[in-house]
Amino acid sequence: MGNITPDFLTSLEEVRRRIMHMHTHFPYRPRRPRSFRLLIPVLLSAALGGIAGGPAGPRPVEAAPPAQNWPQWRGPLATGFSPTATPPTTWSETKNIRWKVKLPGSGTGTPIIWDNWIFLQTAVPAAGDVAPRSGATGGGRGGMRTVQPDGPVRFTLLCLDRRTGRVLWERSARQEVPHEGHHPDHGFASQSPITDGKSVIAFFGSRGLYCYDMKGNVKWQKQLGRMQTRNGFGEGSSPALFGNTVVVNWDHEGEDFIVALDRTSGKELWRQPRDEPTTWTTPLIVQHGGQAQVVTAGTNRVRSYDLATGRTVWEHGGLTTNVIPSPVSGNGMVYLTSGFRGSALFAVRLGRTGDLTNTDAVAWSLRRNTPYVPSPLLYADRIYFFSSNDAILSCHDALSGKVLIDAQRVEALRGVYASPVGAAGRVYLVGRDGASLVLKKSDRTEILATNQLDEHFDASPALAGKELYLRGHQYLYCIAEK
Repeated sequence: MGNITPDFLTSLEEVRRRIMHMHTHFPYRPRRPRSFRLLIPVLLSAALGGIAGGPAGPRPVEAAPPAQNWPQWRGPLATGFSPTATPPTTWSETKNIRWKVKLPGSGTGTPIIWDNWIFLQTAVPAAGDVAPRSGATGGGRGGMRTVQPDGPVRFTLLCLDRRTGRVLWERSARQEVPHEGHHPDHGFASQSPITDGKSVIAFFGSRGLYCYDMKGNVKWQKQLGRMQTRNGFGEGSSPALFGNTVVVNWDHEGEDFIVALDRTSGKELWRQPRDEPTTWTTPLIVQHGGQAQVVTAGTNRVRSYDLATGRTVWEHGGLTTNVIPSPVSGNGMVYLTSGFRGSALFAVRLGRTGDLTNTDAVAWSLRRNTPYVPSPLLYADRIYFFSSNDAILSCHDALSGKVLIDAQRVEALRGVYASPVGAAGRVYLVGRDGASLVLKKSDRTEILATNQLDEHFDASPALAGKELYLRGHQYLYCIAEK
């Protein structure tokens, strides 16, 4: 397993704390053992294997605790890291593919995993109508080109069997002709759903927020308005869930707000106005000092809101325009980044209030080679990120900001939209052209494997148990050792 260092123990404590948080706020009760306390040694043993690079020994998929699922965008810890997954390092179209299924419609949201279920969102052309044409472009503001819809679209949530890839149920939340187009590389279903094992929340932006039970029955729905996105590039922010509170951020070219709703009823709990141009980032809910906060990145300001009241706890300036990457949190800090028309990364210490710009609350910062679309991966005491949308990888010590990998080009990849993920002592990088790279979690670039599939990937991967899930333009792959 290797030497246990103080940094490693800090990382392990972070995993333990978050596992306890998920038990409290994701109300799942395994059949055996009846006391969750008896599960903690098992989960910590799995975390030791995952962090140190040894075998994790996950439980059967039928009885997976929350940490062994991928219940939301960026995984169980909202960092891109799974403490228990042990996916393969090598695969191809003829190796380690458990199943490969063609998906209806299109979308770039991440599939989410809970026990035997896979959930993902897709935009399906209505029967008898032509799909939105990848070559059908119109002028967006500023001279940008966008894809325009040709007819009605069914905004759909799919539930698949994790073991076979078979569609268990399909629910069309709404059918309409979208009021605006999208970026040629984007789409009408770029959000990821979220689940706590009791409900599945699917957010389709201007088409509404929907809550289903695990069998696909609608529990409630909420219409929040109609977005007008910058340059007509389309919508992409996913919801966040903490206990019984669902949070949606609504930044566009009109009146902005952030809203919290009750998960069980859809009742609005609070709403706060915002002043931001369009963002595509997803809110991050963190807990520090007994207080749950909602951290939202933005061009004008990063703001953290008290989850219970909506009151602003702290704020910070300095990100670039067109904010897409989601914040990640660990080590008592929140890491904020953006990378369009400039570069910015701030490691902000939690526990402070007020305007934290240019204060000692910022542990370290960076002004070069930060990501435009992909979110960073926070893997214990390491933070990995790409430069813009290019296959240029950096890794920094997450506590000090020390450079470990300095903007190194990854030759095997040609362009990147998917966010990196990590598990079992490995980092997984997925390029747009079907190539994937597996690195050893290390202070330098150590390539373990280079893999190629006959697909194009813009969606970020999901990890659960012994499997890696890759959503392509047409197919969803379940990659597992045979």
